Amino acid sequence: MYIRNAWYVACTPDEIADGRPLGRTVCGERVVIFRAEQGVATALEDFCPHRGAPLSLGSVRDDGRIVCGYHGLVMGGDGHCVGMPGQRVRPRIRSYPTIERYGFVWVWPGEKALADPAKLHHLPWAESPEWVYAGGLFHIGCDYRLMIDNLMDLTHETYVHASSIGQREIEEAAPETRVEGDSAITSRFMSNIMPPPFWQAALRGNGLADDVPCDRWQICRFTPPSHVMIEVGVAHAGEGGYAAPPEKKASSIVVDFITPETDTSIWYFWGMARNFNIGDAALTETIRTGQAKIFGEDLAMLESQQRNLSEQPRRHLMRLNIDMGGFESRRIIERLVAEENNDLLRTTPTA
Repeated sequence: MYIRNAWYVACTPDEIADGRPLGRTVCGERVVIFRAEQGVATALEDFCPHRGAPLSLGSVRDDGRIVCGYHGLVMGGDGHCVGMPGQRVRPRIRSYPTIERYGFVWVWPGEKALADPAKLHHLPWAESPEWVYAGGLFHIGCDYRLMIDNLMDLTHETYVHASSIGQREIEEAAPETRVEGDSAITSRFMSNIMPPPFWQAALRGNGLADDVPCDRWQICRFTPPSHVMIEVGVAHAGEGGYAAPPEKKASSIVVDFITPETDTSIWYFWGMARNFNIGDAALTETIRTGQAKIFGEDLAMLESQQRNLSEQPRRHLMRLNIDMGGFESRRIIERLVAEENNDLLRTTPTA
């Protein structure tokens, strides 16, 4: 179950920086991503019209045309064949709307006529010189909705991430969930607690004491098709918590772009954007490395969870009050998928 008329992160620019084509599956669609004419990031179906070979196994010419590695057919960035050995026939394959923005390459797997750049998820921090971002990419064998559930309920930090960001006070603070249009928001606030190791390091990185009681917050926001942004941070207790001045807190945005590959696998683009001590490259790398370890722990749990669910697909699962963020996110996805399907039925001609 995917929302198709939406923008998904397909790759990062560095993945196609060497001039070679990149094969990737987005929402069950095999695409090839490369820099076409004028260096524009482009996505085509990863299928040569001659014998069905993946174009991602070919090469990209200096003029931005992609050459099939099997029999040498040449395809332009618009999906038209521009060269075929010994033939005049000029077949065409599907091209996908593509945007390169905010340090990512985005692909629209749905109806081409509906692809609107204005619907791209807005990332103010990515446009501001007062913020710095670093992250990475994991391939994870799980349903994309399991990752959304995981990010919309951070109670698991107490157990899965006990050595870094977990602490018992998380499960002692009841989360609150609300829905605003097509977004689900789950918030959790903790007062007068000691910061866990990851946040101790972040406090030191902002020149703050790391051994004093703090107020901590987690505000998880799901937006379609499958994005989760999490405002996280700690401030010295009594300084205003979430609203504390910058010099009294260490706060960041955890960035999670979850791109479904298949029904049981995802491309997970993760990272953290921060607006304190942004010139400290060593701190940026320390945070990125710490995040990679944390998300690696999630990976192991989610893949094990998926194996269990695949083996017992009819098994009834309990729903607790901490699950409301994921539950509301799934309701939004189901509603938008149903609306897409209804629109498709209305526009499909009958025999």
